[in-house]
Amino acid sequence: MIDPQVKQRLVEIVGENWVLDQPEELVAYSYDSTPMYQELPDIVVLPKTTEEVAKVMRIAYEYGIPVIPRGSATNLSGGTVPLKGGLVLALNRMNQILEIDEENLTATVQPGVITQELHQTVEAKGLFYPPDPGSLRISTIGGNIAENAGGLRGLKYGVTKDYVIALEAVLPNGDILHTGGKLAKDVAGYDLTKLLIGSEGTLAVITKATLKLLPLPETKRTMLAIFKDLTDAARAVSKIIANKIIPVTLEFMDNGTINVVEDYVKIGLPRDVEAILLMEQDGSKDQVDRDIEKMAEICRQEQAVSVQVASTAKEAEQLMTARRMALSALARLKPTTILEDATVPRSELAPMVETIKNVAKKYNLMICTFGHAGDGNLHPTCLTDVRNADEIKRVEKAFDEIYEKTIELGGTITGEHGVGIAKAGYLEWKVGKSGIEVMKGIKKAFDPKGILNPGKLFTDQPRKRVVIQS
Repeated sequence: MIDPQVKQRLVEIVGENWVLDQPEELVAYSYDSTPMYQELPDIVVLPKTTEEVAKVMRIAYEYGIPVIPRGSATNLSGGTVPLKGGLVLALNRMNQILEIDEENLTATVQPGVITQELHQTVEAKGLFYPPDPGSLRISTIGGNIAENAGGLRGLKYGVTKDYVIALEAVLPNGDILHTGGKLAKDVAGYDLTKLLIGSEGTLAVITKATLKLLPLPETKRTMLAIFKDLTDAARAVSKIIANKIIPVTLEFMDNGTINVVEDYVKIGLPRDVEAILLMEQDGSKDQVDRDIEKMAEICRQEQAVSVQVASTAKEAEQLMTARRMALSALARLKPTTILEDATVPRSELAPMVETIKNVAKKYNLMICTFGHAGDGNLHPTCLTDVRNADEIKRVEKAFDEIYEKTIELGGTITGEHGVGIAKAGYLEWKVGKSGIEVMKGIKKAFDPKGILNPGKLFTDQPRKRVVIQS
């Protein structure tokens, strides 16, 4: 419950229409795209400018009110759930592309800009912003930065952190921080830009970002390879990279995912194979043709039963759509869809997928796996029902074992979706006790009162390591 005097001060800053506290309004901000997490905030504020954000933060700091920054809330780790109530700071009204600088190849944007809108705007000028999270049609640039989002182009072009070169952010006490700039070289002091990227709204509120752009590639081609055997597909992935080919996209779908996707999009995907690899390359026409031919040759050498190169842009788009529809297709099957984010070295792709299959069988669960084979980022996705308490307990045990194996193989608990609430219990497995203490020290330096997105990243009850049973 927010003090009426506090509400009045917030109204004076942003206007009456942009302060929400009716029950039906609060419910809309009580959850994000992560299943099984929901809490009501006490109030929602929608600022329009950096100055308004700073004034709101000064009030929250004065009263010790939790603040949860939020864009479109498409994250899959519970990062924008108001776990301890408080004030949701929705940044969707700050949605302007402020500048496209064609001389320095940069774009400067507010945090509420939709990712796809930025893509379309810069591509109309012959420029290219590579990060492309699966939620790009609705996710915001601010959310992408907060979660350090990845996407299908991550293998060749990296993730969001590789394209953010300057930030404006409001600290918990209301001070405004500027980091980085339009510089090709800048090594002055600690890299605060990189520190804020992926901080999941726990250190500061991002209010403006300058992003690096590239020239738009001349052309691109898409190819699908089908494998009867999972190990053959994994070997093809490793061999493509070993041949010094870095495709834009190198995606994987297992048998379960293939069948569900085919039920949904009906484009003729084979149902009786173990794995599909979807590949895309961009660049100059000659280079793209050479890379596609070489990748096709490698897949055939590794026993692919079929290699299909898209002959038209429409056909290529159809193949890419099949992959992008994987999560939507899976979500149709059961009431609750839990998508996880296990990432291993490319060389460990096959044993990781086998582990997921064995764990699913052990706990009698439906887990389908798809993901970014080229960078080892897998998305084991459990189709379940939150109302079935016994099954949910088995789901938790299954993912404990999956993440145990992920770490054992030299992997990490998240490749692109963040830690949030969902992975907080696993973070110590990855960074160790000393890593947790350093991170808590950084958090305290930025946010001594602990008001920014409390309950995220850190937990008082880390998960116990489990013993893998074969």
